[in-house]
Amino acid sequence: MNQATNQNQNERVIGFDSHPDTFTAALLRGPTPAAAVTEKTFNKVPMAQLQGWAKRHTSAQDLFVLEASGNSFQVVRSLAVIDRKAIVLESCQMGKLKEAHANNDKISAVRIGKAYLAGTAKVVWVPDLKTQERRDWFHAHQKVVKRTTQLRNRLRSYLSDNGVRRKPGLDLAEGKLGEEQIRQARNWSARQGQVLEGMFMELRHAQEQRSHWRSLIAQEVLADPLLLSIVRLCGIRDQVAFALGAIIGDIKRFAEPRKLVKYVGLNPAFDDSGEERWSGGIGGHGRQDLRSLLIESAQAILRSQHPLAKWGKKLMARKGSLKLAVAAIARKLLVAIWYLMMGRWTPLEEIDERLARKVGKIITNVGPAGLKKLGKTRQAFREETYQTVKTGRIYVLDPNIKFTPHPKTQPAETLAAEYGLR
Repeated sequence: MNQATNQNQNERVIGFDSHPDTFTAALLRGPTPAAAVTEKTFNKVPMAQLQGWAKRHTSAQDLFVLEASGNSFQVVRSLAVIDRKAIVLESCQMGKLKEAHANNDKISAVRIGKAYLAGTAKVVWVPDLKTQERRDWFHAHQKVVKRTTQLRNRLRSYLSDNGVRRKPGLDLAEGKLGEEQIRQARNWSARQGQVLEGMFMELRHAQEQRSHWRSLIAQEVLADPLLLSIVRLCGIRDQVAFALGAIIGDIKRFAEPRKLVKYVGLNPAFDDSGEERWSGGIGGHGRQDLRSLLIESAQAILRSQHPLAKWGKKLMARKGSLKLAVAAIARKLLVAIWYLMMGRWTPLEEIDERLARKVGKIITNVGPAGLKKLGKTRQAFREETYQTVKTGRIYVLDPNIKFTPHPKTQPAETLAAEYGLR
């Protein structure tokens, strides 16, 4: 049934078109798009007046409806402070409803409100403040990683243009040692030397930023028992564990593993309409940022001696596709993550060598400056982390269990047993 048909006749839907400095709001009353009447429209109101305007012209029974944009989450949080309900609709779908011949803020505000009344627009989850801040960290780290790669490629291209081949094993971001080897590779002119110095300056700055974010992310994972418990899964270290916490947020919004798999985009695309039957890969839908990290984790598992790796190699031999096997491993890994984040846990008696190495690498990412800031020695921090890991959650994934959807009414214990939870 349409979500708007049950709406109380005294309630109004407020289509809200927000911009960084101003907003436009259309007050709609009616159960359907055709029956909805625009009572009043407020155009280009300063954003600084949002809360005062909402108190004067709306009530707690009204529902604000926004299109996902740069500041839509902040608008929802601002309205929540004054007891006003608000939801965010997916921008991709809203863009398809835009008229090609005429558009302005007033038309957009009415269109947003009627799209909600139609009941077909997808509602976007508004992350809590902690999750939003973690997402900001994640995106900042992703950008600096991309920037570092771009700068390395620029430097490689410049060296190639001048007939200099990089020595095998030489890391262009290896600090002074790498710079010195490049300077001694040939007799550079003064102008060429200045170009190299500029590239080294940019690369050093990007590396410093990358170390900064890696340290903060490692500290966040070590301080959060849930994120640290995810590290116990094969193929996952601090960067991926943090990304899972930042992107997934509240795991309870996914009632079953299948919904999380769909959200990330690890379910194959298909089209079975009419006589056409087509199935495709996992690209083109879901959270590409998180999916790519899980694919990297799956590739790491496939290179290991983990039972899941043996299962993946058998699947690859049978299907003749490496990509298919990696995607299947990533999907099983994501199912394990769902169960683990939902609170399934068992004590761990001891830390094995693999997990000890993983913890050591995470503490290395924290760095001397981070340890000094926390007021802890490396040894003490390691022992403290071991105790947290031992009492944390663990999920043992049986690679022979097939991932199939289950009814929501099935008991959690039964689902856990069927998915290989021990």
